[in-house]
Parts: sequence; structure tokens; C-alpha cells
Amino acid sequence: MKYFAVFLPMLNEEKSKQYRGDHIAYLEEMDKKGKVYAKGRFTDGAGGLVIYIAETFPEVEELVKQDPYVKIGAREYEIHEWDMKVTEN
Repeated sequence: MKYFAVFLPMLNEEKSKQYRGDHIAYLEEMDKKGKVYAKGRFTDGAGGLVIYIAETFPEVEELVKQDPYVKIGAREYEIHEWDMKVTEN
């Protein structure tokens, strides 16, 4: 499995507010399927970040395109494969 960092820059704040519940429900569904490693919003209002777990770029892109935020045009997306390194304390 690979990790993909998906930036979701804000396009339309009103649509983001309106569809927030749908977006969160979608991410919860993906989390239950083992497709989400981490997620969260940027505190400055610029958008959010989701780290997906997938085999390929096309697989994660399809997951992202099904996110209600992306489908309704509230957010853009930018996908980067992430070579995660864990720091041991």
C-alpha cells in the first residue's frame, strides 16, 4: 500500500459549509474501508488535507473525485504520493 497526501484547497466557502456533513460522512466511510490514514482542516481556512491509502495514483484519484466537496466544486484537489517516514522518539 502507498500513502497519498491530498490537498483540498478552498474554492467556495459557502459550498464547503453547506456540504461539510456530506464530506465528513464520505471520509468516515473511506476510513472504515481502510482508505484514510489521517485527515483535517487547515486552521487558516485555506482548505484541508487527507492522507489516503491506496495501491495506485488512479485509485486514489477516483476516491478523491467521489468526495462531495470535489464533486460539487467546493474544493480543488492536488495529489502527491507520500513517502512516509516515522520518527522514533
